[in-house]
Amino acid sequence: MPESVLSVGDVAPGFCLPDQDGEEVCMKDHVGKWVVLYFYPRDNTKGCTLEALDFTANKEAFQEMGAVVLGVSPDSVRSHKGFCQKHGLTITLLSDPEHGVLEEYGVWQLKKMYGREFHGVVRSTFLVDPEGKLAHAWRNVRVANHVEAVKQKLAELKGR
Repeated sequence: MPESVLSVGDVAPGFCLPDQDGEEVCMKDHVGKWVVLYFYPRDNTKGCTLEALDFTANKEAFQEMGAVVLGVSPDSVRSHKGFCQKHGLTITLLSDPEHGVLEEYGVWQLKKMYGREFHGVVRSTFLVDPEGKLAHAWRNVRVANHVEAVKQKLAELKGR
C-alpha cells in the first residue's frame, strides 16, 4: 500500500468499526470533539502495550481537552477485550481485521524486518479536529514520549 496521501486540512475518512466490547463506534459519533486516532500493529506486544498504557494513563487529560482517544489495529474484538482486561486499559480499541480503515489512512504498508517483507501497520497517530478535518499527523511513531507530544499539539491547536 502506498503511504497516505492525507494532508492537514483534509476531511478525515469516516468509518464504523467494532470496539473491544463488540459495539460499533463510528467517526461521525465524535463530530464536535477532537479525536486522537492512533494506529498500532498488535495487541500485547511491548511497544503497543506501552503506548496503550500511556494513552490510558492520560485519558482523563484528553477528555478535559475535549478529546476522545481511539486505537485501531487489525486484531480481533476478542483480542482487544483480552488486551484491555490484561492491562487495565480504559481507552477504546477498534478492530479492523479487513484493513479497510488502515488502508484508508495509509498505515497498512509493506514493512521489512530481519530481511523479510510483509504487510503491517506503521504506527501512526492522527489528530482530527471537531469539524472532522485532519489537524496533525505523526507517522512512523516512536512510543517514548509520543502521548505527551500529542497532548502538547492538541493544547497548541486548541489555543489558536
